[in-house]
This record gives sequence, structure tokens and C-alpha cells, in this order.
Amino acid sequence: MKKLILASAALIASTVFAAADAVHGTWKSPTNEDGAYLHVKIDACGSDICGVITKVGGGGDTSSVGKQMIWGMKPSGGGVYKGGKVWAPDNDKTYRGKLTLSGSNMVKIEGCVLGGAVCRGETFSRIN
Repeated sequence: MKKLILASAALIASTVFAAADAVHGTWKSPTNEDGAYLHVKIDACGSDICGVITKVGGGGDTSSVGKQMIWGMKPSGGGVYKGGKVWAPDNDKTYRGKLTLSGSNMVKIEGCVLGGAVCRGETFSRIN
């Protein structure tokens, strides 16, 4: 009986920790040369990590608000998430994606082509 209780407690704890993943939250992109920036809410979507654009500030094109920017990311350890896609609203292209946490307040969002030989990305800062 004790083993069953301990196993149940471990399962519940792992579920709580997964739900409180450090990458979950709202993140702000760097401001571009025109003064525009994005807010992206990153959260769970099923067992994956996804992100939706919630705000475009600084006079940027607001047509991307509500669009999914990140999807299908899976944790691969050490604050790295990969295996998914990243949509770049500035050029309307989709890339193979990777997220890398730096501490608890920065996340680098990258998109790559050509088997990872060519990548571009930006470091977003946590809003909440």
C-alpha cells in the first residue's frame, strides 16, 4: 500500500512540475529598427509546447495577433525545447524550431533551415 501511495504521489508531483514548466509565460521580443515588438504567450498544448502572439506593440502590423508562432516543441533537457516549428511573422516563413532558456527570464527562439546549417533567432525576455 505504501508503494502505491508513493507511486501516486510521484506521478502527481511530476504532473505538477510539467504544468509549471519554466518556459510557460508571456515573453517580449526585442524591439526592431522600426520600434515594433511582439508578446508571445508560451504554454502547453497537449504534451507539446506552443506559443501564440498576443500583442504587437510599437506601431507594428497587428494582423499577426492571435496567430500561432511556435508549435510542436518538446522538452529535450537542460532548458532546451525542439522538434517543433517557428513561424516568423516578418517574412511569413516557417522554420524548424528550437527554444533555449537562459535562466528564468530569457528564452532564445530560433528557426533553422538546411538541416540546421542556417538559423536565425532572437532572445525574448519574460513579462510574466
